[in-house]
Amino acid sequence: MTDWIAILKEQTATGDQMGREVPQMLANPDISEAQVKTLFSALEKQAEFVEKLRMALEKFGHDFSIIKAAERLEERYADLAASVAEKLKAMRK
Repeated sequence: MTDWIAILKEQTATGDQMGREVPQMLANPDISEAQVKTLFSALEKQAEFVEKLRMALEKFGHDFSIIKAAERLEERYADLAASVAEKLKAMRK
């Protein structure tokens, strides 16, 4: 049986790490457009995975607090992806 809570905890730790690292990466003046595109793609994939995780947690009837934590994580990845998209847009000007 899949341990959805363990997956959520692992993904939350990864999200916390990305929340620290992404702004540092974007602040690096030597970051290339290709690197920013790759970062955006990775964050989009993480957001999609967390969305599926949240839906699984809902399907299997987990507590509201657990589902809310998954929603917050989903929002974190969406916010990070948006900040990367802004950087990409700025680089293309």
